[in-house]
Amino acid sequence: MHQNQVLIIGSVWPEPKSSAAGIRMMELINLFGSKGWQVSFASPAADSLYATDLNAIEVNKIRIKINDSGFNEIVKNIKPSIVIFDRFIIEEQFGWRVSEVCPNALRILNTEDLHCLRRGRHKAVKELFQFKTEDLLNSNDAKREIASILRCDLSLVISRYEMRILQNLFKVSKNLLHYFPFISDKIIDTERISWPSFLKRQHFMTIGNFLHEPNLDSVLYLQRVIWPLIREQLPEAELHVFGAYPPAKVLLLNNPEEGFYIKGRIADAYAVMQNSRVCLAPLRFGAGLKGKLFEAMRCGTPSVTSHIGAEGMHHKLPWNGFIEDEPIKFAAKAVKLYTNELIWNNAQNNGVKIVNECFNKEDILLNLINKLDEVRLNLKERRLKNFTGAMLMHHTMAGTKYMSRWIEAKNSIESESSNINFLDDTE
Repeated sequence: MHQNQVLIIGSVWPEPKSSAAGIRMMELINLFGSKGWQVSFASPAADSLYATDLNAIEVNKIRIKINDSGFNEIVKNIKPSIVIFDRFIIEEQFGWRVSEVCPNALRILNTEDLHCLRRGRHKAVKELFQFKTEDLLNSNDAKREIASILRCDLSLVISRYEMRILQNLFKVSKNLLHYFPFISDKIIDTERISWPSFLKRQHFMTIGNFLHEPNLDSVLYLQRVIWPLIREQLPEAELHVFGAYPPAKVLLLNNPEEGFYIKGRIADAYAVMQNSRVCLAPLRFGAGLKGKLFEAMRCGTPSVTSHIGAEGMHHKLPWNGFIEDEPIKFAAKAVKLYTNELIWNNAQNNGVKIVNECFNKEDILLNLINKLDEVRLNLKERRLKNFTGAMLMHHTMAGTKYMSRWIEAKNSIESESSNINFLDDTE
């Protein structure tokens, strides 16, 4: 095989119509494909009906197993110059194998969001205490995640806020980090003219993959706290809730009498959002960037969200609507945005400016390509400067490696024992 091989190891198969993470993964795949790289995508996850047909876009789809030395042979055959781990839990499982088999491959961690930040905030909500970023210094999740970042040659970080946490709180060198947010073509006037106007849009909406706990909590919070406050002022209003993988407890929230509609998965989220008047996202915990709010801006739909929802998304530019945490204020701002055309139009203009100034596709992709070229060119020197990362990889190789081999041997023995029992039963 040629040297222009990139191997992406995912925790799940990419589902761009199910989550913002799926969209982002496809953007990475398309970027490498456009530069002439052969992309291979491997995952231990089960197949999904909603995953992209990778073979149809000339991406090699490879099924792998955890704690299986067969993965080593796969990597040897591909001979990748770049390996991307999608989330730190994947790097923990496969990073040492890649380092052992292809030591010269550039190892990249796609963080998606800071898991330790999301989980720390979630714990604070559940246990009713005020979260502080300094709490992460005592977090086992943070220790695992930061160790993974340090073991890699480069980590893609989606939020400027998280870039600051990594550099200021955890003292991660900026040389190991690269800011890679959502991307979009510039919104031009001819596109804006095609958007439905304020009067042609109707209903509140929210959307999100329900496998992502912040989205699930947000909908439950909307139904229990926020929506009754809005309905007091707008008794005819409707809220339409969209998203993949809704659990039974969400489906049971469907209540037409209260204007609360659970719609579930949709084929074209952009079209639905573009015809809605206001997007609601009262996120109480989470991390990274919020795909629903980004898509809302891209189709001219103003939003009301929390400070966590807007975090890292607008770089101090005026928001695409309102940012409120307190329920009564949140509901009041939602009503104001829904009923006042002038305020709504100003909010829409703010969203366009945020997309064009903060998420310019051409600039962001060029910066990433330049960064990858620079890191590959100076990989040896960069690794010499990252002694902590080398030390962590050494201890991972010494510990995880042998634990993984023990598990593999144990599984093999159990499998052989099962086969023997099966043969005994048939005799």
